[in-house]
Amino acid sequence: MSPPVPASPLRVGIDGRAFTSPAAGIRRYAEGLTTALAAQTDVAVTVIGGRPQSLPAGVAHQPEAWHPPGNPGWVLVGLPRSARRARVDVLHALAYTAPFRAAMPVVLTVHDVSYARHPEWYPHERDHIRRFYYRLSAQRAATIITPSQFSASEIQAAYGITADRIAVVPMGVEKAFGVSGAIAAVSLPDSVREPFALHVGDVHARRNPDVVLRALGALERRGGPAIPLVLAGVDHGEMAALSSLAPGRVVALGPVSEAVLQTLYRRAVVLVYPSRYEGFGFPLIEAMAAGLPVVASRAASLPEVAGDAALLVEPEDADAWAGALSRLLTEPGLRDGMVRRGLARAEQFTWARTARLTMDVYRKLARR
Repeated sequence: MSPPVPASPLRVGIDGRAFTSPAAGIRRYAEGLTTALAAQTDVAVTVIGGRPQSLPAGVAHQPEAWHPPGNPGWVLVGLPRSARRARVDVLHALAYTAPFRAAMPVVLTVHDVSYARHPEWYPHERDHIRRFYYRLSAQRAATIITPSQFSASEIQAAYGITADRIAVVPMGVEKAFGVSGAIAAVSLPDSVREPFALHVGDVHARRNPDVVLRALGALERRGGPAIPLVLAGVDHGEMAALSSLAPGRVVALGPVSEAVLQTLYRRAVVLVYPSRYEGFGFPLIEAMAAGLPVVASRAASLPEVAGDAALLVEPEDADAWAGALSRLLTEPGLRDGMVRRGLARAEQFTWARTARLTMDVYRKLARR
């Protein structure tokens, strides 16, 4: 009796434009997921379009077919055409927008629906167009992947999508952020003086950094140390107001390299994450993996991601933030316990797990 013929690997297409997204979290997701998928033995991964600088071994690249200019032209015309040429079984769009029609099932990752739930944070003239594309992309996708149970419930509320079409797949953390990970020897800018509190992520209204500045001011008035707030991320029009609120206390670095980011995590005294709304929150698990204690908002997905490894504070309560920061700075036992719990928590978020759960979604669609 002849041996069974091994099944052909599932052919998966990944939208390549995610690798050069202006959003650091999207780029991190694209790189982490694709690398972990490439390590699977039963999948053949093709990155569709875009101009990624490098791809993991074994990952193919399909050039972009002709399409009208602009991102809508790519998503609605170029991406499905290119995916059809690559003959993939499943197409995965990694960030909010996906083809409305395609020759194969489409998976769409929706990281959060802050645009739909809180449009007041995005008052720009064209944001109603973006919200339209986001909504229709989600409604047309075969399955939506999202990184938290909180975000899944928000997608249902915002877009009227049933729970059976949504898969919760948490993100991972790069090993380089871990305490045993090798980091490049880099110097921090002269404007960064220790000790400092660190915030990582784009700076805009929903991230709520002013509450931390008020808390740090209150801490100093109570006799505590003068601690600056270092902000690593793109400014979305908030920095001038923050600097006037706390002159001399704000250090705005803008976007930073991976080496600088890893060094910031190693040398800060705390990661502060006062966001009012997040679908996941990469900096929480990156900081925990680096052995940095976290104080975060008791809001949105952050309690779900942090578990018992962070101090959670109401996002608008500056006095509570001051109290949490004071405890962290003055209670060595608390700090040591948070570091231990943070390291254990971060170990639960691996890209291998993300890839396994994502593969479950692909297989289910391919069997339909």
